[in-house]
Amino acid sequence: MAFAASGLAACAIVAALFFAFGRGGGSTKPTVVDWSKLVGVQTGPAPWNAGVDHLPDRLPALGLSELSAEGVKIHIHQHLDLFVNGKKESMPAQIGIYDGQFLTELHTHDATGVMHVESDKKRDFSLGEFFGVWGVRLTNTCVGGYCKPKTSWKLYINGAPYSGDPSKVVLIKHQEFAFVIGKPPKKIPTSYQFGGL
Repeated sequence: MAFAASGLAACAIVAALFFAFGRGGGSTKPTVVDWSKLVGVQTGPAPWNAGVDHLPDRLPALGLSELSAEGVKIHIHQHLDLFVNGKKESMPAQIGIYDGQFLTELHTHDATGVMHVESDKKRDFSLGEFFGVWGVRLTNTCVGGYCKPKTSWKLYINGAPYSGDPSKVVLIKHQEFAFVIGKPPKKIPTSYQFGGL
């Protein structure tokens, strides 16, 4: 009887440690972005460039790596739309890809707005980390150079307005993000056709 009780207690401790430290190896939480430590952050109006000039300098503060190939433990995609006064702005290609030398866990390949999360470490990544890689400011009040209350803006996730801090949104498979700055478009996107992604 005592043996069974001690076995149950040991199982409870192992389970508690598993949940406390996340899937058997360190925290799975995204890095909280400290924008004051990031070099070359774009704080003006859209359109924004891919932000690769200072990408190597920003990675340590973001807790991200220079990778020689895409990671395979996590491989998910999201889509990002940006509207300024009802007009759709294009996303740059090659966010998070540095001059053919390396890529990061968070990147884009083309200008479709498809975001790639590809990592060899099992952990969560945030929208703020993606914007940190891009080098575009994203806080509770500002996206790029558009800051409340001077300029109104909203984030929509899968067509629903999001009222929390956008930089802390955890990236999961097949999210549709729409940043709507100023006058909204006629229709807010609710999804994206990812095809085989």
